[in-house]
Formats: sequence, structure tokens, C-alpha cells
Amino acid sequence: MTESSRDEQSMLTVGRVARLVGVSVRTLHHWEQIGLVVASGRSWSDYRLYDAADVARIHRVLVYRELGLPLAEIGRILDDPQVDPREHLIRQRDLLAERIRRLTRTAHAVEQMIERTTMTHDDPTTALSAEEQARIFGTDWDPAWQDEARERWGGTEAWTQSARRAASFTTQDWEDVAAQMTALEADLASALGRGVVPGSAEADELAERHREQIGRHYDCSHGRQVLLARMYTEDPRFTAHYDASAPGLAAWLRAVIEENARHHGVDPETAAWD
Repeated sequence: MTESSRDEQSMLTVGRVARLVGVSVRTLHHWEQIGLVVASGRSWSDYRLYDAADVARIHRVLVYRELGLPLAEIGRILDDPQVDPREHLIRQRDLLAERIRRLTRTAHAVEQMIERTTMTHDDPTTALSAEEQARIFGTDWDPAWQDEARERWGGTEAWTQSARRAASFTTQDWEDVAAQMTALEADLASALGRGVVPGSAEADELAERHREQIGRHYDCSHGRQVLLARMYTEDPRFTAHYDASAPGLAAWLRAVIEENARHHGVDPETAAWD
């Protein structure tokens, strides 16, 4: 047996390679036509034959294609004389790791959507889309806040009550909630600017409007409202939100809520959730 015939026997036909890597023969023909993967040899009957290096290149193409790169760019990457095979593998590993992270985040989001669909009695039309959330609550709305709330309060009576009420909300209901909260925050900022003092009748009225807004989601006692108000000065995200309407609004609103609670027999220092 000649050296040439032995080499030919160690190589694979286009059909064998197609089955091995999971692509069609037509795809391999196309890749050869555009110069992406060219078979290294030909049989005596002029069939394409692929060696181990050819198959390795096909696998690299498949990985880059899975990552979303166009074939032209894949060809430029693979033919770059400054990049050796090990660097290709490192690059592919890093790109795959990033893709895995993105897919994991996507899978988590899908799980949340499944939960929301279940919570809304298998009627996804009652759930808000990302576009609806941005339109209703503003572009700074972060869906991750819902996950954080679930971690902190999931399983509590208030959370269950909130989920049950949210399940009955229509898009119009959510728009009404957002509009009412926007109006309330504007009135709070106006009162602060006018020098309204915590504990005054006007301040107490605003505190009650605030409590009623929360009460649309779950029962909110004056004690619960006090505990929620603590976050307005202790969590920088809440502080930034309220102070964007008027500097110092977060601290003032906390004081307003605490003074109103005192008027209803609740000591803010010993306030309890239930």
C-alpha cells in the first residue's frame, strides 16, 4: 500500500464528517465554496476528504457560529496568523462562559415569567410586559427589585396578599397606581418646599395618602408604614428616588410618617410589622 493510499484511508469523506459534526453535506459544500473550511484532500474519484485538522477547524466554526458570529468574521478569526490554536480555544472558552451567563439570566427570567403566569391563574395577559413596566413605572424601573422583594418578604402574609391582589390588576389598574403615586410624590415635594411641618394636619393627610397607596397592595398598618419608611433613609436607592423630586424629601417623608403614627398610638421606636 502506498503512502498516498494510507493517507486517504485515514481521512473522512464529506458524508462521514457531516454525520460526525452534525451538519449537512450541503453546509460543508457551502463552507468550502466561501473558503471557510476547505477539504485537505481528494479521493481517486475526486470526492472531498477531510483530515483531523479539517475536522478541528469545523468544530471551531461551529462554536463561533453558536456564539452568533457571522461566517465572514469567523473566517477572519480562524485565518489570523497572529492567533494560535490555544488562543482560539481560550477565546472560545471566554465567549462561551459569557453566553452561559446570559442564558442563565434568561432562564431565570423565564422562571419568573412562569411564576407570574401561574400566579395570574395561567392567564399571561394579566402580567405586565417589560415595555408596559417601562411605560407605567418609568424607564428607571428595574425588574430585579421584584426579585429582591421576593427574597426579603416572599412567603409572608403581606407578600401572599400582594400577589393575590396583583393577580386581579389590569394594565389600567397599574397605570392608575403609577399615576396616583406620581401625584402623591409631587404633593409631598410641594409640601416640603412650602415648609409643611411633620405632625401638622396637612402632613398627616399626606402620610395617610401614602399608607392608602401601599394598602392597594396589602394591608398596611401604621406600624408597617413606619418600618417601610425607615428604608427611605437607610437604603440609598429609596433616598435617591425621593430626593430626585426634592432634596431631603426621603428624610422628611420618614419624619412625616413617624409623627402620623404617633398620632395613631404607635411609637416609631418600637413599631412592629404585625
